[in-house]
Amino acid sequence: MPEHTPYPLLSRINSPYDLRARPEDELPQLAAELRQFTIETVSRTGGHLAAGLGTVELTIALHYVFDTPEDRLVWDVGHQTYPHKILTGRRNRMHTLRQKGGLSGFPRRAESEYDVFGVGHSSTSISAALGMAVAAACRGSTRHVIAVIGDGALSAGIAFEALNNAGNMDANLLVILNDNDMSISPNVGAVSNYLARVLSGKVYTSVRSGSKTVLGTMRPVRDLAKRVEEHVKGMVMPGTLFEELGFNYIGPIDGHDLGTLVKTLRNMRDLKGPRFLHVVTRKGKGYEPAEGDPCVYHGVTPFDPATGKMEQKTGARTYTQVFGDWLCHTAAADRRLIAITPAMREGSGLVAFSERFPDRYFDVGIAEQHAVTFAAGLACEGLRPVVAIYSTFLQRAYDQLVHDVSLQNLPVLFAIDRGGLVGPDGPTHAGSYDLTYLRCLPNFTIMAPSDENETAQMLSTGFALDGPAAVRYPRGSGPRTRVERPYQRLPVGKAELRRRGHEVAILAFGSMLTPALVAADTLDATVVNMRFVKPLDEEMILDIVRDHKLIVTVEENVVAGGAGSGVNEVLAARGVAIHVLNLGLPDRPLEQGSVAELLAECGLDAAGLDQQIRRALTNGLVASRESA
Repeated sequence: MPEHTPYPLLSRINSPYDLRARPEDELPQLAAELRQFTIETVSRTGGHLAAGLGTVELTIALHYVFDTPEDRLVWDVGHQTYPHKILTGRRNRMHTLRQKGGLSGFPRRAESEYDVFGVGHSSTSISAALGMAVAAACRGSTRHVIAVIGDGALSAGIAFEALNNAGNMDANLLVILNDNDMSISPNVGAVSNYLARVLSGKVYTSVRSGSKTVLGTMRPVRDLAKRVEEHVKGMVMPGTLFEELGFNYIGPIDGHDLGTLVKTLRNMRDLKGPRFLHVVTRKGKGYEPAEGDPCVYHGVTPFDPATGKMEQKTGARTYTQVFGDWLCHTAAADRRLIAITPAMREGSGLVAFSERFPDRYFDVGIAEQHAVTFAAGLACEGLRPVVAIYSTFLQRAYDQLVHDVSLQNLPVLFAIDRGGLVGPDGPTHAGSYDLTYLRCLPNFTIMAPSDENETAQMLSTGFALDGPAAVRYPRGSGPRTRVERPYQRLPVGKAELRRRGHEVAILAFGSMLTPALVAADTLDATVVNMRFVKPLDEEMILDIVRDHKLIVTVEENVVAGGAGSGVNEVLAARGVAIHVLNLGLPDRPLEQGSVAELLAECGLDAAGLDQQIRRALTNGLVASRESA
C-alpha cells in the first residue's frame, strides 16, 4: 500500500513484529486507521462489525505487549477478530472475507499461525487456553497464554468450569473479560485506571505476596487483613467472584485507553498464576451507526460506510419469520406456550413474541444446556415449551436432549433454525448433523419442511404431540410454492407424492424437494416429499420400491446416519433388495461460500442431482454413496 493511502501507518504493519517495532505514541493513530479500514472492508463484504470495532485498541495492545504467535492469544467466538486478522498479515486478503476460497469470518488454525485455536461457538477460550498453559508448563516453556472472552460468552457453564479448574490448579493464565454490554461507566475513568495500574504492578503484588507469608503464622491478623483487602477492592471493582475462584482480579479499565491497556498488560504479563483483567469496551466504537445500534450492526450485509445504510434484502419471507408468526399466533390461542432461546432473540425470530408475551419469553443467555433442561422442567409441569435454537448450537446440549427430554418423553418442541448449509459463516455454523444426531433418539418426531407453508404446519403438528418433536428448517427464504392452511396439522409420518415418473424415485427431505423436482423433469423421475425423517412413511417407501429400479434419497445433512440411512434401514428390515443412492453433505467440513455455491460443490443443486443420478444409472451402482 503506497505512502499516500489513507492508512500510512497501517500499511507498514504486515505482522505483529512490525507493530512491536513502532513507538508507543503511534498506537492511537494506528487504532484510528485500523478502525476505519475495518469499516471499509466490512462495508464491501458484509460480516461482523460492531464487536470488532469495540476491540481495536485491545487487539493492538495485546499484540504490542505479547510476543505473538509464540505467546498464545485465544479469542472467544471470533466475531471480534477482524482487526486481529488485519494486523497478522491478512490485510490484503480482507476483501475475500467470508467468500468461497477466501478468509474465514472466524479464527482458523489452518489460515494463520496467529489463529491458535479455531472458534465460532462461544465460551471455549478459557478451556482451550488452560490446556495450552498446562502444555507449556509440562514442556518447561515460559510462553504466555491469554484468553479473551466477552461478557455474553462468560454466561455459559463451560466458561465457569474452566475458571474453576484454572484457579484450582494455579495455572499460569491470563483471562481478559471484554465487557461490552455497557458504555464506559463512571468508575472506569482516571481513578479506576490508576488503581488497575497500581494493583497490577510489582510493588503491590510483592507486598501482597509478602504479607501473606508474614501473616501466615498469625491467623487472626491474616484473616482480618484478607477481609480488609477484599472490602477495599470490592468498593471499586466487581472482582470478588473471580478472586474467590483463585484469580488475581484487576479492573475494570477503559478498553479504549491504549496507554492504560499497554501499561496494565505489561504489569500483568510479569505476574504468575491465574490472572483476570476486566476491560470495558463499547460495541461499534468509533462508528456512529454501530454505536447507536450495535445489535443491528453485529452482523451486516454490505453497506454504505458514509451513511451506514445496508443493502436491502429481498422481500421474500424467511423461514425464521414464518416461525415468529406461528409462535405469536399459537401463543395467543394457547397460554401453555413458553418460548425459550439461548441468546438468539433476533436471529431466531422472537422479537415480536418477546414484546407481545414478555411473561412467557425467556432468554437464558449463552446456555444451551440449561435452555433444554429448563424446557424439560416446564414440560413436567404441564406447560408447552418451544426452544428456538440454531442447529449448530443445539449440538452443545446433546446430553440434555437425551437424558432430560428424550428418555422422559417430554413434550418439548424444538424449532431448529439454520438446518443445513449457512453460507458465509462456514463450517462452525452449518447445521450439517442434526438429522443424524436426532434420528437415533427414542420418542422424537423429526420433521423437515420443504417450504414456508409446511414449516407452520409442522410446527403446529409438533406442538400438539405428547412427546418431543423437532422441526428443522434452513436459513433464508423458501421456494414460496404454496400458502394455504398454514396452521393445519399434518398426519404424523405421512409423506406426499409430488411427481410420478419411471425407473428412478427421488425421496426428498426438506429443502431438497425443490432441486429434486427440477432434476426429475429431465430424468422423468418420481418425486416424494418425505416430510418426516422420523417416523418414516414406510408404506410409501415400500410402494415406491415396487415399480422403480433406483431409489435416490437426498437431504441437506451428512449422509452418515442421516435420513437416507433411515430409508436403508427400512428396506433392509423388510428384506427388499434394490439399488439405493444416498445423496447429502460429504464427510468433511464445507468451507464458507454462498449457499448456492456450496450446494453446487456438493452436487445437491438440480444440475448436480441430475448428473449424479445419470452417472449412477450409466456406470452401475453401489448400495450407499455420498455426494462429492
